Amino acid sequence: MLPTAQEALQELKVAEELNPGPWVKHSINTGNAARFIAEKVPGMDSEKAYIVGLLHDIGRRAGITDIPTHVYDGYKYCMEKGWDEVAKICMTHSYLQMSDEFDYEPETEHEKAIKAYILSCEADDYDRLIQLCDSLAVDYGFVILEKRFVDVTRRYGIMEGYIKGWEIAFKIKEDFEARMGCSIYDVLPDIGKTTLLTPKPWKPPVK
Repeated sequence: MLPTAQEALQELKVAEELNPGPWVKHSINTGNAARFIAEKVPGMDSEKAYIVGLLHDIGRRAGITDIPTHVYDGYKYCMEKGWDEVAKICMTHSYLQMSDEFDYEPETEHEKAIKAYILSCEADDYDRLIQLCDSLAVDYGFVILEKRFVDVTRRYGIMEGYIKGWEIAFKIKEDFEARMGCSIYDVLPDIGKTTLLTPKPWKPPVK
């Protein structure tokens, strides 16, 4: 089950009041990127792609949190709303390697829940699309994958598994492009311009 696009945008409006930050515009651009790409992929529902892209980070509504926390919070929130299709995206969007991400035993209860969920599901086109678009969208528009990877690394540092995740993102990109018959960059407005911008990495305000 899915909310409407209008409902999803309203959720982001409320979430921005709860937790202001560039993540909201990033979410909107992720949704737009997903819609633009899905429109070119035979058999995909561009409206669904847009909606799940809009809400992939909705777990951040509660505050600036780490990856597992916002993933699980988003999943729980969407399940409470009955939006099971969005809830799945909330779980999968940060784990490009899927089951291969969890070659360890998590310590926290929410990480254990995420691992159990990821091990029990299979990524479909919408999971992969949002994993890709999450790496194409910034708060000021769209950028090539390499630019986004550098942006994330500048903010968080190099984490174990990053390079494997990047390789998967490029593979997803190539798979979608083969089905689109063009580059994904051909359908993302002003990507050449925004890729060349170099804003300083955003950091949460000190309280």
